Amino acid sequence: MEITNHLEKRWRYSLGQSLEKTLLEFLENLVQAKNAPRPIKAGYLLKGSADLEIARLKLRLLLEFGLSNETQIFQVQGKLEEIGRMLGGWIKSLNT
Repeated sequence: MEITNHLEKRWRYSLGQSLEKTLLEFLENLVQAKNAPRPIKAGYLLKGSADLEIARLKLRLLLEFGLSNETQIFQVQGKLEEIGRMLGGWIKSLNT
């Protein structure tokens, strides 16, 4: 949120809102997976994994266009990597 609040108006309402929407969809999928019966958890987790990958790409666009503070983007990317590892572990635990 802090990154998107500091974007120029042109980017705030396109790429910024899109990034926020993607992250909210990711959270929705995690909550649905948490509460879903075991046989359908994997579907929600895979959707969440796709949302996470899309969020990474959007952050990369912010970095490539020089639209935000590099340090903040790198910090968020690090957090997303950690979340991705945890999500991958959750998916693996369902497959075994």
